[in-house]
Amino acid sequence: MAKKTQKQWFEHEEFWNNFGPIMFDAQRWAEAPDVAENIKKICGLKKGSSILDAGCGPGRISIELAKLDLKVTGVDIIQSELDCAKESAADEDVKIDFVKADLRNYSTRKKFDAAINVFDSFGYCDKIEEDAMILKSIYDSLKDDGFFVMELTSREIAILYFTEGEWFERAGKTVLTEFSVTGAWEGLRSKWILIDNQTGERIEHEYVQRLYSGVELKRLLMGVGFKSVEVYGDFDFSPFNEKARTAVIVARK
Repeated sequence: MAKKTQKQWFEHEEFWNNFGPIMFDAQRWAEAPDVAENIKKICGLKKGSSILDAGCGPGRISIELAKLDLKVTGVDIIQSELDCAKESAADEDVKIDFVKADLRNYSTRKKFDAAINVFDSFGYCDKIEEDAMILKSIYDSLKDDGFFVMELTSREIAILYFTEGEWFERAGKTVLTEFSVTGAWEGLRSKWILIDNQTGERIEHEYVQRLYSGVELKRLLMGVGFKSVEVYGDFDFSPFNEKARTAVIVARK
């Protein structure tokens, strides 16, 4: 009998049900239109162009891309997130094809003009090989000359903006966070504590994000087949230097 593979933390719906409203707050939804506009511009997309939102979550960016007259497919492993995305898409009266799938082995006969993986949705698998599998699946889903845009916390960004923790209130919860470095800046350990302001119920979760440098990301993407990879400090093509806000990777198949 084949050994059953244990689920990794990001595959559990309970985590997203508890922490999703904290991560995808009103500010994150408000910035989505600008992100979508920038992605459309970066990839040179036109009305009717197709785009894959790899790791779409509750559809925050997918919906805004659809509003720009793009044909959007959103893929995620969590059904409750997809259900939320479908409901939001219906409310906004946009058509999006949502697919429940694991990006490590996602495959499609349809080929897209562009693909995205944004809002720090990369580097959480147990093994580097699994991260590479995600990138290879995305590469295979693209048309020749198609674009792939990533936005994530690189090692440089983690160092530049490192803090040991913070606390704030959101969605009726008091949120406490604690951060620490693992290895030689190989990962960032995050501990989140939610305390319900009415009941006092306390929920804790800890996870590690693997940190890649800009150079390592370029090598990883070139290794799965992309012919060109550039790293920027924001969606406006600003330099990836000490003033970078985030890491934006633009790859071409």
